[in-house]
Amino acid sequence: MLGEAFQVLGDDVTEELDYVPGRFVVKRIVRPRLACKVCETITQAALPSRPIEKGRPGPGLLAHVLVSKYADHLPLYRQSQIYGREGVELERSTLAGWVGRSTALLEPLADAVGRHVRAGPALHADDTTVPLQAPGTKRTITARAWAYVRDERPWSGPAPAAVWYRFTVDRKGEHPERHLSDYRGRVHADGYSGFNGLFGDHKAEEVACLAHVRRKFVDVQQSQGGAIAEEAIRRIAALYGVEKQACGLAPGERAVPLFDDLETWLGAQLPKISGKTPLAGAIRYALNRLPKARPYLDDGRLEIDNNAVERAMRPVALGRKNWLFAGSISGGRAMAIAFTLIETAKLNGVDPQAWLAWVLDRIADHKINRIDELLPWAYAEQAS
Repeated sequence: MLGEAFQVLGDDVTEELDYVPGRFVVKRIVRPRLACKVCETITQAALPSRPIEKGRPGPGLLAHVLVSKYADHLPLYRQSQIYGREGVELERSTLAGWVGRSTALLEPLADAVGRHVRAGPALHADDTTVPLQAPGTKRTITARAWAYVRDERPWSGPAPAAVWYRFTVDRKGEHPERHLSDYRGRVHADGYSGFNGLFGDHKAEEVACLAHVRRKFVDVQQSQGGAIAEEAIRRIAALYGVEKQACGLAPGERAVPLFDDLETWLGAQLPKISGKTPLAGAIRYALNRLPKARPYLDDGRLEIDNNAVERAMRPVALGRKNWLFAGSISGGRAMAIAFTLIETAKLNGVDPQAWLAWVLDRIADHKINRIDELLPWAYAEQAS
C-alpha cells in the first residue's frame, strides 16, 4: 500500500498567533433555603461579600474597567461600546458608578501607599494640569494632579518603589503642604513656589533638579543658538555622564569638581551678556537652583534630577488626551486612587489587572489594620 512506502522523518511546526476576544462569565451563587422540621424556622447561608454590595460586577470585571481607563486610557463610553459589540449592554453611567464605588473601597489601600511613600528618606514631587468640568456649565476649570514618588532602585535601597497621587481643584501651595505635612526627608522639586512651604526649620529639605536647569539652556540653544548655551549643555551632560557611573555610590565618587566648575563658569558668563536676554534668564535660573541641587553630591540616596516623578506624570498626560476631563471632584479623587494603585503595581513589575482583581475579591472582608498585606509587593511574594 502507498502508506507503507513512507517513513516519518520528523515534523515541521509552524506557529500562528491569533486573538480570541475577552469573554464575560456569569457566576451563579446558589443559596438553598432550608426549613427546620423541629423548630419550624427557615435558614439560609449569608451571601458572600462582594466588591459592590447588591451589585452585578465581579472583582475581575471591576479591575478590568479600572485598568482599561487608567492604564490603557480608554474612556468609559468607549468601553461601553466595546462591551456592546460582545452583546453586553453596560451604560457609561453604570461604569462610572462602578469606578466610584470600587475606588472608594480601594481608598485605604491607596492611603497605605501614601504612608509608604512618606516613610522614605527622599521623595520626588511634581504636579500637572487636569481639566475639571465646572458644575452646571459646559466649561472646564484647571485642576491639578500631584504625584509623590519613592524610588530607591537607583541606589539599591531595600524599599519597594511607589507613587502616590492626589487631586485638587487648584494649585495652591497649601495642598502639597497638607500632603507632606509630616514629612522630614528630602524632596526633589522643580522650583515651583507652592512647594516652598514644605521647606525650612524642622521641615523637609529641598533638592533641585538639574534636568530643569538643562532645559532652560536647550530652549535658548534651539531658539537662537550661541556658544554659551551650547557649553552649558555640554557641562551638564558631563555631570550626567559621571552620575550614570556613580549613582548610588559613596559621596566621594560623585562629580563635585565638575559641579563647582559649572557654577563658577556660569557666574563668570552672566556679566558678559545683556541681562534682558533669554540666555541671561537661563543663567540666573541655574545659579539660583544649583545650590539647592548640590545635596545630591553628598548623599548617595539622592538623584541628579526629578525625572522619576516626571515619568509618573506621563499616564496622567496620556489619560487626559483620551478622557479629556474629570467630570467631578469625586471623579478626580477616584482618578488619583486608581493611578496610585495601578502605577505602583507597574513600578513593582506586578500585573495591575491580576492584582486589583485579587484585592477586590478580598478587601471588603479584610481588616483595616492589616491593609499592608494587600500591597502589590505582598501580592508578588504570595504569587511567587
